[in-house]
Amino acid sequence: MMCNILLTELMDKGGLMSFTQKLKSLHTAPNAMATLTYSEGTDVFLMNEDEVDTALSNTDVVEQFSELITTPGLTVTTPFGTNIIQELRDGGFLEEYERGSFSFSEFIGETIRENFYDFDFIDSSIQKYDHKRGFCTLTAEVKIPVEDLIMESPFVGSWTVSVPTENGTITLN
Repeated sequence: MMCNILLTELMDKGGLMSFTQKLKSLHTAPNAMATLTYSEGTDVFLMNEDEVDTALSNTDVVEQFSELITTPGLTVTTPFGTNIIQELRDGGFLEEYERGSFSFSEFIGETIRENFYDFDFIDSSIQKYDHKRGFCTLTAEVKIPVEDLIMESPFVGSWTVSVPTENGTITLN
């Protein structure tokens, strides 16, 4: 009941509020962490055992993930609290990046695609239709301080954002 009231309060007289206004209106705890999830999948052939590679090339999960984690001012962690950029740095994956040579998010995306199995940043799941065909879904889930989301206002249009409040978790699509 209380969640319905909160969702109604997220609308103003002129229509829907901006993403940042919605977050501010929730009055979350100062250290609250939002969970952002992005998922997309594609049809795959199972007999080649390249289902995940097909999904990596046919979806934009890696691009969306890379854009979000490289947004200046955001502290982005895995669901387990590991800082993603720091893990890439500690693993030596950022050493080849030459500032100004091209977009940092593009470099991160290429690095993740090339080393996908070395990271636990993006999950994959396969639904088998039969012995030849299936569907591979890639899912990225991260945690970001709500305060960072309010201050930086990153584009999260395709992400599902879940925010803990004193009345339960509110999900913004």
